[in-house]
Amino acid sequence: MQNSFRKAELWGIGIGAILILGILPALNAFVPETSVFHLSDFTINLYGKYICYAVLAMSVDLLWGYTGLLSLGQCLFFALGGYAFGMHLMLLIGKLGQYHSDLPDFMVFLGYPALPLHWVPFRSFWFAVAAVVLVPGLVALVFGFLAFRSRIRGVYFSILTQALTYGACLMFFRNDFTFGGNNGLTDFKFILGYDIRSAATQRCLFIATGILLILTYVFCRWLTMTRFGKIQRAVRDSENRVLFSGYAAANFKLFVFVVSAIIASLAGALYVPQVGIINPSEMAPDKSLEAVVWVAVGGRGTLIGPIVGAIVVNALKSWATRAFPDLWLIILGAMFAIIVLFMPKGLVGLPKQLISLFKRGFAYMRKRSARGEIGSELSLKESSTPPPPGAIRTGRVE
Repeated sequence: MQNSFRKAELWGIGIGAILILGILPALNAFVPETSVFHLSDFTINLYGKYICYAVLAMSVDLLWGYTGLLSLGQCLFFALGGYAFGMHLMLLIGKLGQYHSDLPDFMVFLGYPALPLHWVPFRSFWFAVAAVVLVPGLVALVFGFLAFRSRIRGVYFSILTQALTYGACLMFFRNDFTFGGNNGLTDFKFILGYDIRSAATQRCLFIATGILLILTYVFCRWLTMTRFGKIQRAVRDSENRVLFSGYAAANFKLFVFVVSAIIASLAGALYVPQVGIINPSEMAPDKSLEAVVWVAVGGRGTLIGPIVGAIVVNALKSWATRAFPDLWLIILGAMFAIIVLFMPKGLVGLPKQLISLFKRGFAYMRKRSARGEIGSELSLKESSTPPPPGAIRTGRVE
């Protein structure tokens, strides 16, 4: 395994950075709306949402593709990051809400006499940013420590993570949990003093999301190329051998689990101001299952595959839910089945898979030709061809 980025990979990172950080925002800001090259505010906002999902998919791949830990609760950390930053945005609304109160609207509606104590520090932007990192990281640390110390692995680990996110989802749905209940947090007005709904602010958020995507990819790629990455894949392939070699596999898994939780949380924090809402449905178990599908469709254990899978599947979902709203789940299930059965390496592995099939077919034909099987078959076909009409005379062939 190489210890540095390949030249082609560096070119890919550079081209992606130019496209996401330069070309797409420029097409939105400077190209006239009458031009076919103009990107509307809705489109740039939609692309920002896709990129947030791509970062979430990379966090799933770091766990599942490189460590062998299939987490079905990754969207819990995505939503926790969204809630942490959403609390800060809610407090910036001030008296501009529907009830013209210093309290968020849902608190006024539910009859809260004052702002809960755990909300007060979120008036600070930097405290909210720290909470985006620390809260999901702490939840992952506690849960992972208990799970890995008990040597829970495989399907049992997947079920436990799904149970964790389901329990948290039920908790956040409660009105008395002080996080907006079913409606969640919404109607944001400002971010860092700027109008959050303006086109310029949304472009800046898109660029920030693109920077997060690139930095996450570079970090994960670097991590998987180090000695730690080798042990990480060894844990995935045979954890017992790692234990027999003297390594504490639980510590490696715990570290990756916490890192992936923080990555997912950062994606959720940038997702909220672009979409404009965060509610408990974002941490529902089916959302985490969708993230697993993105990784499988794009290509597990590749990092670039989850990015491709998240963008392709969500773009397809945006189209299918408009054209065939009742068939989307069937389309998603059929796509997942086709990928698992016929494309185990996902979309990014399809070119190599097709080239391999072509090479094997060409080698097979050359082998048969060298043995003379093709020529003999042609001769056999020629000899077994019936004589033309009129060639048969009284039972004899002339």
